[in-house]
Amino acid sequence: MRLSAQHRSPGARILVVDDNEAMRRTLRNLLETQDEWKVCDEASDGREAVEKFDREKFDVVVLDFQMPGMNGLEAAKEITSRSPSTILMVTLHYSPQLAKEARKVGIRGLCPKADIECVVEGVTTILDDKSYFKN
Repeated sequence: MRLSAQHRSPGARILVVDDNEAMRRTLRNLLETQDEWKVCDEASDGREAVEKFDREKFDVVVLDFQMPGMNGLEAAKEITSRSPSTILMVTLHYSPQLAKEARKVGIRGLCPKADIECVVEGVTTILDDKSYFKN
């Protein structure tokens, strides 16, 4: 899915976080189809994501929910406590309850992995300073 120039969000530096290497690669490839977006780094769990965010600020964090150690909600809470951030959570476990919990910790959008194409739409929406919670 390529967005038309009039709807494309400005350039974005992105951190992709997922414990599955193949999913990180899929997300990177999908996000980098947008001309001005750059996946600058990857992390394999929440703790690594927080450490990388502390070293380098990103415009967007695309974050998996279920990871070993520190899950996506815990990582998002840590990241947003350091800096208001734009976080899009991707998950296999989409539910209204998870959406509610995500909003509480400052996550700006939630996207089901079953509809991975929505990640581009979600990032675009939150870069436009809007929320994106796809059912």
